[in-house]
Amino acid sequence: MTDRGRRRSRVGVVTSDSRDRTVTVEVPRSTRHPRYDKIVRTNLRLHAHDETNDAHVGDRVRVTETRPLSKTKRWRVVEILERAR
Repeated sequence: MTDRGRRRSRVGVVTSDSRDRTVTVEVPRSTRHPRYDKIVRTNLRLHAHDETNDAHVGDRVRVTETRPLSKTKRWRVVEILERAR
């Protein structure tokens, strides 16, 4: 039994919406290098399920973990925080 309150959520920007009911979301990550203490910035690319095809390129969205929906989709769009201008 899983508790829905413990699912991870991330905030990122939609970079692709060309597929049906699927968006690609880039989530920025910053980690400190263990030896040199420099901040290393990388992007995490997630494939998320968008049931209503409502998210478009440039939108800031919140995604949350879900069961595997396809080979690469393990996230779903919860809400659109900010629309692209």
